[in-house]
Amino acid sequence: MNRYIHNISIGLFVILVINSASVQAQSRKFVSQFSHFQGYFNPALTGYEGSMFRGFVRNQWGGIEGAPKTYFLSAELDFGELAGEEDPALLGKNALSVNLMQDNFGAFRENEVTVNYAARVRLTENHNLRLGTGVSYQSIRLDGNALTTEELNDPTISQYVGTFSNTNVIDLNIGLALTHANYYVSYGIHRVNGGNIQNGDEFIDGYPAEQMIQAGFREALTENLAVIANGFFRSRKDLPDVMELNLKVLMMDRLWVGVGHRFDYATNAQVGFLAGKLRLGYVYEFPVATSYLLPGGVHEFMVTLNLFRNFERRRSDEVIMW
Repeated sequence: MNRYIHNISIGLFVILVINSASVQAQSRKFVSQFSHFQGYFNPALTGYEGSMFRGFVRNQWGGIEGAPKTYFLSAELDFGELAGEEDPALLGKNALSVNLMQDNFGAFRENEVTVNYAARVRLTENHNLRLGTGVSYQSIRLDGNALTTEELNDPTISQYVGTFSNTNVIDLNIGLALTHANYYVSYGIHRVNGGNIQNGDEFIDGYPAEQMIQAGFREALTENLAVIANGFFRSRKDLPDVMELNLKVLMMDRLWVGVGHRFDYATNAQVGFLAGKLRLGYVYEFPVATSYLLPGGVHEFMVTLNLFRNFERRRSDEVIMW
């Protein structure tokens, strides 16, 4: 009986791969803790929280061969913080980041390097307009020995059975953001050129641009309690639109708990803590009833290291994380 259930699960996984990736080697990369990685999704938000190292590991549907696994590492440098500005988030003018991501999905492995630059213009005493741009390089490898039965029937991919093939894509990301100490709203586009600058084997049929809207609000309710809310909307012409929300409660500037929901896909529970310059977070995500009920959930681990200062308040009403 268990073997029968396992075979059904593998079949559902294959169907999900075919539907979500359209046999193009491209899948949407979900991050439940997206509010901790704003600068990757929108270059304008590079350095919004200061100079940091960030990373996460996301393991989906553990126990199923070929299930998605994502690894991410980034370094952000705020030049205002480096110069010793009293309030670099408001007074600083430039920031730079380097982002590294590896995504494994069935027969495909994608390695991505993105370099982002952001410039800030002070609009009022408390508001900044941020503009950002990024250059991304992606190397995508197809393992022809790991193709599913359905992929073997695809004329574009089946010609690579039994071999290893590679393609490389260079593109641009752009972004715009209005930021305040307690809230932000942003709009960004990944792959402005639609992935049209490519070389290597031709097993990818296009890589459409993706539009992203992010917004957040945070407020200190008492000296030991703060609430943080974030939203994320994504739109790409060959995939369904996706809306995500999460809500966290930060206690004593040390421990947070939260919940998140990706509409029509999944719900998650979040927990994390801060200690000195270190921030750690964990998410357990499980599919909703209308999604594919694959065995096991999604585990996501996050770490952030502040380079120049501890995670601590500089004002009594400040909230120290998103």
